[in-house]
Amino acid sequence: MKKVRLKWVKNRGLDHIIDRDTDTKACCLLLEYIGRHATQTSSPVPARTLSQFQKNLGLTIPVLRFLRRYPNLFRESPHPRYPSLQCFSLSDPGSLVLSRLSSAAASSDSHLRLARLLMLSQSRSLPLSALFPLRFDLGLPYDFSSTFPSLHPNLFSVSRREPGVAVMSLEDYPADLAISSLQRRHLESPSYRDLKKPPSSLGAPLAFPMRFPRGYGSMNKVKAWMDEFHQLPYISPYADPTGIDPESDLMEKRVVGVLHELLSLTIHKKIKRNYIRKLREELVLPHKFTRIFTRYPGIFYYSLKCKTSTVVLREGYERGKLVEPHPLATLRDKVNYVMRTGVLYRDKGLTKLVLDVDTGHAPDDDDCGDHDDDDDVENYILDISDGEEEDEEEDEDDDEEA
Repeated sequence: MKKVRLKWVKNRGLDHIIDRDTDTKACCLLLEYIGRHATQTSSPVPARTLSQFQKNLGLTIPVLRFLRRYPNLFRESPHPRYPSLQCFSLSDPGSLVLSRLSSAAASSDSHLRLARLLMLSQSRSLPLSALFPLRFDLGLPYDFSSTFPSLHPNLFSVSRREPGVAVMSLEDYPADLAISSLQRRHLESPSYRDLKKPPSSLGAPLAFPMRFPRGYGSMNKVKAWMDEFHQLPYISPYADPTGIDPESDLMEKRVVGVLHELLSLTIHKKIKRNYIRKLREELVLPHKFTRIFTRYPGIFYYSLKCKTSTVVLREGYERGKLVEPHPLATLRDKVNYVMRTGVLYRDKGLTKLVLDVDTGHAPDDDDCGDHDDDDDVENYILDISDGEEEDEEEDEDDDEEA
C-alpha cells in the first residue's frame, strides 16, 4: 500500500477545546484533592503543597494564580496556626460541585470502560501507575483500585507483580464487551457496502469515519490511498495480533483500530500522548506510534496545545461539541460554566442550581461558539498524577512529522 505524506494542519476549534478542558480538568482534580484533604485532616491545604502540582495538572500558569481566579470555588485564608502561611479550602459552592462530580463518577459505567481497556492489553492486566493518569479521561472514581475489586470481584483483582508494582487484572473475559465501537456502529447502522457482505465475514473491511482537514479530502492521491486502506480486513483491537507481520499494512490498520478504540473509551474522546506511551507494550503498539496520528489526519488530530501533545478522535466532535456527550462530560461542562461566570445559581430568587438536573444544560460557551472542525489553518499521595514525565528516548522524528 502506497502511503501519502501529508502536512500537519492546525485546527483552531479542537485546540480551543483542549485549552478549555485542561482548565476544567485541573479544577476538578484540585476540588477533589482539597476536599479529600479536608475530610482526612479537617484542615485547609497549605499553598506551598499545591504549588508543586503545576506540571501534573497540565497548567501553563502557577497553581496559586489558577486557584485565585476562581474565588467562588476555592477559599483562601491564613493557616490557623501560622498566619503568614496561606491555605486553600473549598467554598460552599465548591463543596457542592465536588459532591455532584463524585456522585456522577460513582454511578457511571466507568467499570465497563476499564474492563474494555484491560481487554485491549496483551496480558489482560495493567499497572496502577499507568491507570491513575487515565482516571479523569475514563471517568474513574478516585478509589477505583479498591472499590472495583470489591464491587465486581468476578471482573477485577489487584495484585503485585514485584515489590512496589501494583497491577489491576481482569478476572473474567466478558465476550459481550469484546466489540469495538466501530463494529457496534456498523451493526447499528450498516452502510450499503456492509449490506452486501455475507454475515460470516468477520474480517471484512470496515471503513473508519474520515474528517480530513480542508482540502485534503478532495485530493485524488489521498482518496486512492484511503480506498486501498479501507479495503484491508479489519482486525478487532480485542483480537490476538500474534501471527501478523509487524511491518505489514494489515498490522498498521490494526494499530489504527487499537488507537481508535482507546480514544473511543475516553469521556472526551481525547488523550495525552504520554499516557498512551505507558500502555505501548501492553497494547502491542510500535515504538514510533506517533507517526500514526500524523499519517491519518482524517481519523486523528494531533495537537501541541498547552505545551503537551494531545490526540483527539475527530469523529467525536462536531462544530466544537461532543457528538455523543457522556453525562459526566455534560456535568464537567457545567463546572466550566461556573468557572467562567462565577454563577452557581440561576432563575428567580436564586433558588435553583446550575448543576441540578432539572435546570437543563448550562449556557453555551460564547468564547467557544460553534467552532467548525474544518476551520483549519496551516501553520499515590496526590493521585493527580498526570504521567507527564517525558520519555528520554523520545524519537525526534515524531514531532518533525507533526
